[in-house]
Amino acid sequence: MLNPEYPADPTREDSLLAAIDLGSNSFHMVVARLSQGELSTVDMMSEKVQLAAGIGPDKRLSSEAMERGLTCLSRFAQPLNDYPPDAVKIVATNALREAVNRRVFTERAEKILGVPIEIIAGREEARLIYLGVSHTLANTQGARLVIDIGGGSTECIIGEHFEPIELESLHMGCVSYTQLFFVDGIISEKNFRQAEYAAMRELLSIRETYKKLGWTSSVGSSGTIKAIKNACIASGFSEENITRDALHQLKEKVLSFNNLSEVDIAGVKQERAAILPAGLAILTALFNSLNITEMTFSEGALREGLLYDMAGRLRHEDVRERSISALIQRYHVNEAHAQRIEQTALSALDQVKHTWGLKHPDYHEMLSWAARTHEIGLTIAHNQFHKHSAYLLQHSDLAGFTNPEQLLLAFLARGNRRKFPKEEYKQLPESSKEAYKRLCVLLRLSVIFHRSRSSTDLPAFTLKAEGKKLELCFEEGVLTNYPLTQADLEQEIEYLKNADIKLSIN
Repeated sequence: MLNPEYPADPTREDSLLAAIDLGSNSFHMVVARLSQGELSTVDMMSEKVQLAAGIGPDKRLSSEAMERGLTCLSRFAQPLNDYPPDAVKIVATNALREAVNRRVFTERAEKILGVPIEIIAGREEARLIYLGVSHTLANTQGARLVIDIGGGSTECIIGEHFEPIELESLHMGCVSYTQLFFVDGIISEKNFRQAEYAAMRELLSIRETYKKLGWTSSVGSSGTIKAIKNACIASGFSEENITRDALHQLKEKVLSFNNLSEVDIAGVKQERAAILPAGLAILTALFNSLNITEMTFSEGALREGLLYDMAGRLRHEDVRERSISALIQRYHVNEAHAQRIEQTALSALDQVKHTWGLKHPDYHEMLSWAARTHEIGLTIAHNQFHKHSAYLLQHSDLAGFTNPEQLLLAFLARGNRRKFPKEEYKQLPESSKEAYKRLCVLLRLSVIFHRSRSSTDLPAFTLKAEGKKLELCFEEGVLTNYPLTQADLEQEIEYLKNADIKLSIN
Protein backbone atom coordinates (compact mmCIF):
# COMPACT_ATOMS: atom_id res chain seq x y z
CA MET A 1 0.00 0.00 0.00
CA LEU A 2 1.30 3.42 -0.89
CA ASN A 3 1.91 5.84 1.89
CA PRO A 4 3.11 9.26 0.62
CA GLU A 5 5.19 11.21 3.08
CA TYR A 6 3.26 14.34 2.13
CA PRO A 7 0.61 15.30 -0.39
CA ALA A 8 1.80 15.71 -3.95
CA ASP A 9 2.38 19.22 -5.18
CA PRO A 10 2.94 19.14 -8.95
CA THR A 11 4.00 22.79 -9.04
CA ARG A 12 7.32 22.20 -7.30
CA GLU A 13 10.32 19.92 -7.37
CA ASP A 14 10.54 16.96 -4.98
CA SER A 15 6.83 16.28 -5.51
CA LEU A 16 5.05 12.96 -5.96
CA LEU A 17 3.36 12.06 -9.23
CA ALA A 18 1.13 9.06 -9.89
CA ALA A 19 0.28 7.36 -13.19
CA ILE A 20 -2.34 4.66 -13.73
CA ASP A 21 -2.52 2.55 -16.88
CA LEU A 22 -5.84 0.76 -17.44
CA GLY A 23 -4.54 -1.85 -19.87
CA SER A 24 -6.50 -4.50 -21.70
CA ASN A 25 -4.86 -7.24 -19.61
CA SER A 26 -3.61 -5.57 -16.44
CA PHE A 27 -4.08 -2.35 -14.48
CA HIS A 28 -0.88 -0.70 -13.24
CA MET A 29 -0.12 2.20 -10.93
CA VAL A 30 3.28 3.74 -10.34
CA VAL A 31 4.20 6.60 -8.00
CA ALA A 32 7.45 8.50 -8.47
CA ARG A 33 9.20 11.47 -6.94
CA LEU A 34 10.22 14.32 -9.22
CA SER A 35 13.53 15.77 -8.08
CA GLN A 36 16.06 17.80 -10.07
CA GLY A 37 14.21 16.94 -13.24
CA GLU A 38 14.56 13.19 -12.62
CA LEU A 39 11.92 10.66 -11.59
CA SER A 40 12.59 7.97 -9.00
CA THR A 41 10.01 5.25 -8.36
CA VAL A 42 8.47 5.26 -4.89
CA ASP A 43 5.96 2.45 -5.24
CA MET A 44 4.14 0.28 -7.78
CA MET A 45 0.92 -1.71 -7.86
CA SER A 46 -0.25 -4.10 -10.55
CA GLU A 47 -3.28 -6.34 -10.93
CA LYS A 48 -4.45 -8.63 -13.70
CA VAL A 49 -7.97 -7.53 -14.65
CA GLN A 50 -8.32 -8.77 -18.26
CA LEU A 51 -10.82 -6.18 -19.45
CA ALA A 52 -10.32 -7.38 -23.02
CA ALA A 53 -11.54 -10.85 -22.05
CA GLY A 54 -14.83 -9.26 -21.00
CA ILE A 55 -15.65 -7.74 -24.39
CA GLY A 56 -18.19 -9.80 -26.30
CA PRO A 57 -18.97 -10.02 -30.02
CA ASP A 58 -21.29 -7.01 -29.61
CA LYS A 59 -18.27 -4.96 -28.39
CA ARG A 60 -19.89 -4.48 -24.99
CA LEU A 61 -17.85 -4.79 -21.80
CA SER A 62 -19.47 -7.36 -19.51
CA SER A 63 -20.65 -6.45 -16.02
CA GLU A 64 -18.23 -9.06 -14.61
CA ALA A 65 -15.25 -7.42 -16.31
CA MET A 66 -16.41 -4.01 -15.10
CA GLU A 67 -16.62 -5.26 -11.53
CA ARG A 68 -13.11 -6.73 -11.74
CA GLY A 69 -11.79 -3.37 -12.91
CA LEU A 70 -13.71 -1.29 -10.38
CA THR A 71 -12.65 -3.55 -7.50
CA CYS A 72 -9.03 -3.10 -8.54
CA LEU A 73 -9.43 0.67 -8.81
CA SER A 74 -10.97 0.89 -5.35
CA ARG A 75 -7.65 -0.45 -4.05
CA PHE A 76 -5.67 1.97 -6.22
CA ALA A 77 -7.81 4.89 -5.03
CA GLN A 78 -6.93 4.88 -1.34
CA PRO A 79 -3.32 6.06 -1.75
CA LEU A 80 -4.47 8.89 -4.01
CA ASN A 81 -6.71 10.60 -1.45
CA ASP A 82 -4.17 13.30 -0.61
CA TYR A 83 -3.04 13.97 -4.18
CA PRO A 84 -4.24 17.02 -6.10
CA PRO A 85 -5.77 16.08 -9.46
CA ASP A 86 -2.86 17.58 -11.40
CA ALA A 87 -0.49 15.07 -9.81
CA VAL A 88 -2.40 12.04 -11.09
CA LYS A 89 -2.76 10.85 -14.69
CA ILE A 90 -5.02 7.94 -15.64
CA VAL A 91 -5.23 6.55 -19.16
CA ALA A 92 -7.09 3.64 -20.70
CA THR A 93 -6.01 1.74 -23.80
CA ASN A 94 -7.39 -0.69 -26.36
CA ALA A 95 -10.11 -2.49 -24.36
CA LEU A 96 -11.87 0.75 -23.52
CA ARG A 97 -11.18 2.14 -26.98
CA GLU A 98 -13.13 -0.83 -28.34
CA ALA A 99 -15.96 -1.11 -25.78
CA VAL A 100 -19.12 0.67 -26.94
CA ASN A 101 -20.32 1.00 -23.34
CA ARG A 102 -17.01 2.41 -22.08
CA ARG A 103 -18.67 5.50 -20.64
CA VAL A 104 -20.61 3.37 -18.15
CA PHE A 105 -17.32 2.03 -16.81
CA THR A 106 -15.37 5.29 -16.88
CA GLU A 107 -18.08 7.26 -15.07
CA ARG A 108 -18.15 4.71 -12.25
CA ALA A 109 -14.37 4.55 -12.15
CA GLU A 110 -14.02 8.35 -12.00
CA LYS A 111 -16.30 8.45 -8.96
CA ILE A 112 -13.99 5.98 -7.23
CA LEU A 113 -10.74 7.70 -8.23
CA GLY A 114 -11.80 11.34 -8.23
CA VAL A 115 -9.68 11.91 -11.35
CA PRO A 116 -10.76 11.94 -15.03
CA ILE A 117 -9.90 8.88 -17.12
CA GLU A 118 -8.48 9.60 -20.56
CA ILE A 119 -8.98 7.00 -23.28
CA ILE A 120 -5.96 7.49 -25.50
CA ALA A 121 -5.57 6.69 -29.19
CA GLY A 122 -3.28 3.86 -30.27
CA ARG A 123 -0.55 6.13 -31.61
CA GLU A 124 -0.62 8.25 -28.47
CA GLU A 125 -0.20 5.02 -26.49
CA ALA A 126 2.78 4.20 -28.71
CA ARG A 127 4.32 7.64 -28.13
CA LEU A 128 4.02 7.30 -24.36
CA ILE A 129 5.45 3.78 -24.43
CA TYR A 130 8.47 5.04 -26.37
CA LEU A 131 8.89 7.89 -23.88
CA GLY A 132 8.86 5.41 -20.98
CA VAL A 133 11.29 3.03 -22.66
CA SER A 134 13.73 5.72 -23.85
CA HIS A 135 14.03 7.18 -20.34
CA THR A 136 14.98 3.80 -18.89
CA LEU A 137 17.73 3.02 -21.42
CA ALA A 138 21.11 4.53 -22.14
CA ASN A 139 20.81 7.43 -24.59
CA THR A 140 22.82 5.69 -27.32
CA GLN A 141 23.34 6.72 -30.94
CA GLY A 142 21.21 5.20 -33.66
CA ALA A 143 17.55 4.39 -34.08
CA ARG A 144 15.84 1.79 -31.92
CA LEU A 145 12.76 -0.34 -32.55
CA VAL A 146 10.43 -0.62 -29.55
CA ILE A 147 7.74 -3.32 -29.37
CA ASP A 148 5.01 -3.55 -26.72
CA ILE A 149 2.53 -6.45 -26.86
CA GLY A 150 -0.54 -5.64 -24.78
CA GLY A 151 -3.79 -7.43 -24.13
CA GLY A 152 -5.64 -5.95 -27.09
CA SER A 153 -3.08 -4.12 -29.22
CA THR A 154 0.61 -4.14 -30.10
CA GLU A 155 2.56 -0.91 -30.41
CA CYS A 156 5.55 -0.63 -32.75
CA ILE A 157 7.78 2.44 -32.64
CA ILE A 158 11.00 3.50 -34.29
CA GLY A 159 12.72 6.38 -32.55
CA GLU A 160 16.05 7.97 -31.75
CA HIS A 161 17.05 9.33 -28.35
CA PHE A 162 13.79 10.58 -26.81
CA GLU A 163 11.92 11.32 -30.05
CA PRO A 164 9.72 8.79 -31.88
CA ILE A 165 10.07 8.78 -35.67
CA GLU A 166 7.41 6.24 -36.69
CA LEU A 167 4.46 5.14 -34.53
CA GLU A 168 1.86 2.44 -35.05
CA SER A 169 -0.71 0.57 -32.97
CA LEU A 170 -1.87 -2.74 -34.42
CA HIS A 171 -5.02 -4.72 -33.59
CA MET A 172 -3.41 -7.78 -32.08
CA GLY A 173 -2.89 -8.60 -28.42
CA CYS A 174 -2.28 -11.58 -26.15
CA VAL A 175 -5.81 -11.57 -24.68
CA SER A 176 -7.72 -10.96 -27.92
CA TYR A 177 -5.61 -13.57 -29.81
CA THR A 178 -6.14 -16.09 -27.01
CA GLN A 179 -9.88 -15.73 -27.50
CA LEU A 180 -9.62 -15.90 -31.29
CA PHE A 181 -7.15 -18.72 -31.86
CA PHE A 182 -6.97 -20.82 -28.69
CA VAL A 183 -10.68 -21.57 -28.41
CA ASP A 184 -11.67 -23.63 -25.35
CA GLY A 185 -8.06 -23.40 -24.20
CA ILE A 186 -6.82 -25.91 -26.80
CA ILE A 187 -3.16 -25.61 -27.84
CA SER A 188 -2.16 -27.10 -31.17
CA GLU A 189 0.39 -26.42 -33.88
CA LYS A 190 -2.49 -25.42 -36.17
CA ASN A 191 -3.88 -22.88 -33.67
CA PHE A 192 -0.43 -21.42 -33.06
CA ARG A 193 0.23 -21.15 -36.80
CA GLN A 194 -3.11 -19.42 -37.39
CA ALA A 195 -2.33 -16.85 -34.67
CA GLU A 196 1.15 -16.29 -36.10
CA TYR A 197 -0.11 -15.84 -39.66
CA ALA A 198 -2.86 -13.45 -38.51
CA ALA A 199 -0.20 -11.32 -36.81
CA MET A 200 1.95 -11.37 -39.94
CA ARG A 201 -1.02 -10.17 -42.01
CA GLU A 202 -1.55 -7.33 -39.53
CA LEU A 203 2.14 -6.41 -39.86
CA LEU A 204 1.92 -6.08 -43.64
CA SER A 205 0.72 -2.49 -43.19
CA ILE A 206 4.00 -1.40 -41.60
CA ARG A 207 6.59 -3.99 -42.66
CA GLU A 208 8.14 -2.25 -45.65
CA THR A 209 8.12 1.23 -44.08
CA TYR A 210 9.78 -0.01 -40.90
CA LYS A 211 12.39 -2.11 -42.69
CA LYS A 212 13.25 0.83 -44.94
CA LEU A 213 13.77 3.13 -41.94
CA GLY A 214 15.84 0.53 -40.11
CA TRP A 215 17.19 0.47 -36.56
CA THR A 216 20.35 -0.47 -34.71
CA SER A 217 18.70 -2.15 -31.70
CA SER A 218 15.31 -3.60 -30.79
CA VAL A 219 13.69 -3.39 -27.37
CA GLY A 220 10.60 -5.04 -25.89
CA SER A 221 8.48 -3.72 -23.04
CA SER A 222 5.58 -4.72 -20.77
CA GLY A 223 4.46 -8.02 -19.31
CA THR A 224 4.15 -10.34 -22.30
CA ILE A 225 7.65 -9.73 -23.62
CA LYS A 226 9.04 -9.79 -20.07
CA ALA A 227 7.44 -13.20 -19.51
CA ILE A 228 8.87 -14.52 -22.79
CA LYS A 229 12.33 -13.21 -21.89
CA ASN A 230 12.15 -14.80 -18.42
CA ALA A 231 10.95 -18.10 -19.92
CA CYS A 232 13.79 -18.17 -22.44
CA ILE A 233 16.41 -17.53 -19.76
CA ALA A 234 14.90 -19.88 -17.15
CA SER A 235 14.62 -22.67 -19.75
CA GLY A 236 18.23 -22.19 -20.83
CA PHE A 237 17.28 -21.10 -24.35
CA SER A 238 19.19 -17.79 -24.04
CA GLU A 239 21.51 -16.12 -21.56
CA GLU A 240 20.12 -12.58 -21.45
CA ASN A 241 18.09 -11.40 -24.44
CA ILE A 242 15.37 -12.87 -26.65
CA THR A 243 16.83 -14.45 -29.79
CA ARG A 244 15.17 -15.98 -32.83
CA ASP A 245 16.46 -19.44 -31.86
CA ALA A 246 15.22 -19.02 -28.27
CA LEU A 247 11.74 -18.13 -29.55
CA HIS A 248 11.68 -21.30 -31.67
CA GLN A 249 12.66 -23.46 -28.70
CA LEU A 250 10.07 -21.79 -26.46
CA LYS A 251 7.43 -22.38 -29.14
CA GLU A 252 8.25 -26.12 -29.13
CA LYS A 253 7.94 -26.16 -25.35
CA VAL A 254 4.56 -24.39 -25.46
CA LEU A 255 3.31 -26.85 -28.08
CA SER A 256 4.14 -29.73 -25.73
CA PHE A 257 1.08 -28.73 -23.69
CA ASN A 258 -2.42 -29.61 -24.86
CA ASN A 259 -4.37 -26.95 -22.99
CA LEU A 260 -3.76 -23.42 -21.73
CA SER A 261 -4.58 -24.56 -18.20
CA GLU A 262 -1.61 -26.95 -18.36
CA VAL A 263 1.03 -24.38 -19.31
CA ASP A 264 3.73 -24.42 -16.66
CA ILE A 265 7.00 -22.81 -17.68
CA ALA A 266 9.76 -21.64 -15.36
CA GLY A 267 9.98 -17.85 -15.18
CA VAL A 268 6.32 -17.33 -16.15
CA LYS A 269 3.81 -16.35 -13.49
CA GLN A 270 0.78 -18.60 -13.26
CA GLU A 271 -1.69 -15.79 -14.04
CA ARG A 272 0.15 -15.01 -17.31
CA ALA A 273 0.74 -18.58 -18.47
CA ALA A 274 -2.64 -18.92 -20.20
CA ILE A 275 -2.05 -15.93 -22.50
CA LEU A 276 1.64 -16.70 -23.15
CA PRO A 277 1.05 -18.83 -26.31
CA ALA A 278 -0.84 -16.01 -28.05
CA GLY A 279 1.79 -13.46 -27.03
CA LEU A 280 4.53 -15.80 -28.24
CA ALA A 281 2.80 -16.20 -31.61
CA ILE A 282 2.65 -12.41 -32.02
CA LEU A 283 6.30 -11.92 -31.05
CA THR A 284 7.37 -14.74 -33.40
CA ALA A 285 5.50 -13.01 -36.22
CA LEU A 286 7.22 -9.72 -35.38
CA PHE A 287 10.66 -11.36 -35.48
CA ASN A 288 9.89 -12.99 -38.83
CA SER A 289 8.15 -10.04 -40.51
CA LEU A 290 10.65 -7.37 -39.43
CA ASN A 291 13.78 -9.58 -39.56
CA ILE A 292 14.52 -9.09 -35.86
CA THR A 293 17.41 -11.27 -34.69
CA GLU A 294 17.67 -10.24 -31.02
CA MET A 295 15.62 -8.15 -28.57
CA THR A 296 16.53 -6.65 -25.22
CA PHE A 297 13.97 -5.74 -22.57
CA SER A 298 13.14 -2.44 -20.86
CA GLU A 299 11.28 -2.05 -17.57
CA GLY A 300 9.92 1.26 -18.85
CA ALA A 301 6.50 1.24 -20.50
CA LEU A 302 3.28 3.25 -20.80
CA ARG A 303 2.97 4.24 -17.13
CA GLU A 304 6.57 5.45 -16.97
CA GLY A 305 5.95 7.39 -20.17
CA LEU A 306 2.95 9.01 -18.52
CA LEU A 307 5.11 10.16 -15.61
CA TYR A 308 7.76 11.65 -17.87
CA ASP A 309 5.06 13.31 -19.97
CA MET A 310 3.60 14.87 -16.81
CA ALA A 311 7.04 15.97 -15.65
CA GLY A 312 7.72 17.53 -19.04
CA ARG A 313 4.51 19.53 -18.84
CA LEU A 314 5.49 20.81 -15.40
CA ARG A 315 8.74 22.04 -16.95
CA HIS A 316 6.78 23.58 -19.84
CA GLU A 317 7.98 20.95 -22.32
CA ASP A 318 4.45 20.07 -23.39
CA VAL A 319 4.47 17.90 -26.51
CA ARG A 320 0.94 19.15 -27.24
CA GLU A 321 2.40 22.58 -28.01
CA ARG A 322 4.58 21.00 -30.68
CA SER A 323 1.57 19.18 -32.11
CA ILE A 324 -0.38 22.43 -32.41
CA SER A 325 2.56 24.20 -34.03
CA ALA A 326 2.94 21.38 -36.56
CA LEU A 327 -0.78 21.54 -37.34
CA ILE A 328 -0.56 25.29 -37.95
CA GLN A 329 2.34 24.81 -40.34
CA ARG A 330 0.73 21.86 -42.15
CA TYR A 331 -2.48 23.73 -42.90
CA HIS A 332 -0.88 27.11 -43.63
CA VAL A 333 -2.71 29.06 -40.92
CA ASN A 334 -2.44 32.85 -41.00
CA GLU A 335 -0.49 32.97 -37.75
CA ALA A 336 -0.71 36.74 -37.20
CA HIS A 337 -4.51 36.64 -37.45
CA ALA A 338 -4.71 33.53 -35.25
CA GLN A 339 -2.54 35.18 -32.59
CA ARG A 340 -4.78 38.24 -32.51
CA ILE A 341 -7.83 36.04 -31.94
CA GLU A 342 -5.92 34.08 -29.31
CA GLN A 343 -4.92 37.22 -27.41
CA THR A 344 -8.46 38.60 -27.44
CA ALA A 345 -9.96 35.27 -26.36
CA LEU A 346 -7.50 34.92 -23.48
CA SER A 347 -8.12 38.53 -22.44
CA ALA A 348 -11.84 37.76 -22.34
CA LEU A 349 -11.13 34.60 -20.31
CA ASP A 350 -9.15 36.58 -17.73
CA GLN A 351 -12.17 38.83 -17.18
CA VAL A 352 -14.70 36.04 -16.54
CA LYS A 353 -12.70 33.04 -15.32
CA HIS A 354 -13.57 33.58 -11.66
CA THR A 355 -17.31 34.09 -12.06
CA TRP A 356 -17.62 31.41 -14.75
CA GLY A 357 -15.45 28.79 -12.99
CA LEU A 358 -12.71 28.73 -15.64
CA LYS A 359 -9.65 29.23 -13.45
CA HIS A 360 -7.97 25.89 -14.17
CA PRO A 361 -4.89 26.24 -16.44
CA ASP A 362 -6.31 23.60 -18.79
CA TYR A 363 -9.03 26.01 -19.90
CA HIS A 364 -6.44 28.64 -20.76
CA GLU A 365 -4.45 26.12 -22.82
CA MET A 366 -7.43 24.65 -24.65
CA LEU A 367 -8.83 28.06 -25.54
CA SER A 368 -5.40 29.14 -26.75
CA TRP A 369 -4.98 26.05 -28.95
CA ALA A 370 -8.52 26.32 -30.31
CA ALA A 371 -8.01 29.98 -31.23
CA ARG A 372 -4.79 29.16 -33.08
CA THR A 373 -6.23 26.22 -35.03
CA HIS A 374 -9.88 27.15 -35.60
CA GLU A 375 -9.16 28.07 -39.24
CA ILE A 376 -7.16 25.01 -40.32
CA GLY A 377 -10.21 23.88 -42.31
CA LEU A 378 -9.73 26.79 -44.73
CA THR A 379 -7.11 24.65 -46.47
CA ILE A 380 -9.92 22.30 -47.50
CA ALA A 381 -12.61 24.87 -48.38
CA HIS A 382 -13.89 28.24 -47.21
CA ASN A 383 -17.46 27.04 -47.22
CA GLN A 384 -18.22 25.37 -43.88
CA PHE A 385 -14.54 25.65 -42.93
CA HIS A 386 -15.37 25.47 -39.22
CA LYS A 387 -16.73 21.95 -39.78
CA HIS A 388 -13.57 20.96 -41.65
CA SER A 389 -11.46 22.38 -38.82
CA ALA A 390 -13.43 20.37 -36.27
CA TYR A 391 -13.01 17.16 -38.27
CA LEU A 392 -9.25 17.62 -38.57
CA LEU A 393 -8.83 18.41 -34.88
CA GLN A 394 -10.84 15.40 -33.81
CA HIS A 395 -9.40 12.83 -36.21
CA SER A 396 -5.75 13.81 -36.74
CA ASP A 397 -2.99 12.03 -34.84
CA LEU A 398 -1.99 14.76 -32.37
CA ALA A 399 0.85 13.65 -30.09
CA GLY A 400 0.14 14.41 -26.45
CA PHE A 401 -3.61 14.82 -26.86
CA THR A 402 -6.14 12.30 -25.60
CA ASN A 403 -9.29 11.46 -27.56
CA PRO A 404 -11.48 13.51 -25.16
CA GLU A 405 -9.13 16.50 -25.49
CA GLN A 406 -9.34 16.32 -29.28
CA LEU A 407 -13.12 16.08 -29.05
CA LEU A 408 -13.21 19.23 -26.89
CA LEU A 409 -10.87 21.12 -29.25
CA ALA A 410 -13.01 20.05 -32.20
CA PHE A 411 -16.13 21.32 -30.44
CA LEU A 412 -14.57 24.76 -29.91
CA ALA A 413 -13.54 24.95 -33.57
CA ARG A 414 -16.93 23.72 -34.76
CA GLY A 415 -18.74 26.26 -32.62
CA ASN A 416 -16.68 29.35 -33.41
CA ARG A 417 -19.22 30.79 -35.88
CA ARG A 418 -22.84 30.72 -36.99
CA LYS A 419 -25.35 28.57 -35.11
CA PHE A 420 -24.32 27.06 -31.79
CA PRO A 421 -23.61 23.33 -32.46
CA LYS A 422 -26.19 21.64 -30.26
CA GLU A 423 -25.62 18.09 -31.52
CA GLU A 424 -21.85 18.25 -31.01
CA TYR A 425 -22.46 19.77 -27.58
CA LYS A 426 -24.49 16.70 -26.58
CA GLN A 427 -21.49 14.47 -27.35
CA LEU A 428 -19.23 16.20 -24.80
CA PRO A 429 -18.52 14.57 -21.44
CA GLU A 430 -21.13 15.70 -18.93
CA SER A 431 -18.47 17.13 -16.62
CA SER A 432 -17.08 19.37 -19.41
CA LYS A 433 -20.27 20.68 -21.04
CA GLU A 434 -20.82 23.92 -19.14
CA ALA A 435 -17.17 24.99 -19.11
CA TYR A 436 -16.68 24.34 -22.82
CA LYS A 437 -19.92 26.08 -23.74
CA ARG A 438 -18.54 29.15 -22.00
CA LEU A 439 -15.11 28.81 -23.65
CA CYS A 440 -16.87 28.50 -26.99
CA VAL A 441 -18.72 31.78 -26.36
CA LEU A 442 -15.42 33.55 -25.64
CA LEU A 443 -13.89 32.21 -28.85
CA ARG A 444 -16.98 33.23 -30.86
CA LEU A 445 -16.74 36.81 -29.56
CA SER A 446 -13.06 37.00 -30.37
CA VAL A 447 -13.69 35.76 -33.92
CA ILE A 448 -16.38 38.43 -34.35
CA PHE A 449 -14.05 41.19 -33.13
CA HIS A 450 -11.45 40.18 -35.73
CA ARG A 451 -13.73 39.41 -38.66
CA SER A 452 -12.29 42.30 -40.70
CA ARG A 453 -8.85 40.61 -40.34
CA SER A 454 -7.33 44.03 -39.71
CA SER A 455 -4.19 44.49 -37.63
CA THR A 456 -5.48 47.72 -36.08
CA ASP A 457 -6.24 47.74 -32.38
CA LEU A 458 -9.70 46.77 -31.19
CA PRO A 459 -11.84 49.11 -29.14
CA ALA A 460 -11.47 48.42 -25.42
CA PHE A 461 -14.16 46.16 -23.99
CA THR A 462 -15.08 44.58 -20.67
CA LEU A 463 -16.98 41.40 -19.93
CA LYS A 464 -19.09 40.63 -16.89
CA ALA A 465 -20.40 37.11 -16.42
CA GLU A 466 -22.90 35.71 -13.98
CA GLY A 467 -24.46 32.30 -14.53
CA LYS A 468 -26.18 32.31 -17.92
CA LYS A 469 -25.73 36.05 -18.36
CA LEU A 470 -22.86 37.75 -20.15
CA GLU A 471 -22.59 41.51 -20.44
CA LEU A 472 -20.29 43.04 -23.07
CA CYS A 473 -19.46 46.70 -22.50
CA PHE A 474 -17.81 49.33 -24.73
CA GLU A 475 -17.24 53.03 -24.26
CA GLU A 476 -20.25 55.04 -25.33
CA GLY A 477 -20.58 55.47 -29.09
CA VAL A 478 -17.59 53.28 -29.95
CA LEU A 479 -19.55 50.65 -31.88
CA THR A 480 -20.84 53.25 -34.38
CA ASN A 481 -17.32 53.23 -35.82
CA TYR A 482 -17.49 49.44 -36.28
CA PRO A 483 -20.80 48.78 -38.06
CA LEU A 484 -19.85 45.22 -39.14
CA THR A 485 -18.91 44.27 -35.59
CA GLN A 486 -22.11 45.83 -34.27
CA ALA A 487 -24.24 43.86 -36.75
CA ASP A 488 -22.42 40.63 -35.94
CA LEU A 489 -22.86 41.14 -32.20
CA GLU A 490 -26.57 41.77 -32.62
CA GLN A 491 -26.81 38.50 -34.57
CA GLU A 492 -24.75 36.78 -31.88
CA ILE A 493 -27.36 37.67 -29.25
CA GLU A 494 -29.83 35.52 -31.19
CA TYR A 495 -27.37 32.69 -31.79
CA LEU A 496 -26.48 32.43 -28.09
CA LYS A 497 -30.10 32.17 -27.06
CA ASN A 498 -29.95 28.65 -28.49
CA ALA A 499 -27.04 27.95 -26.15
CA ASP A 500 -29.03 29.24 -23.16
CA ILE A 501 -26.65 32.22 -22.83
CA LYS A 502 -28.12 35.72 -22.52
CA LEU A 503 -25.69 38.17 -24.13
CA SER A 504 -26.28 41.87 -23.61
CA ILE A 505 -24.28 44.73 -25.14
CA ASN A 506 -23.90 48.10 -23.43
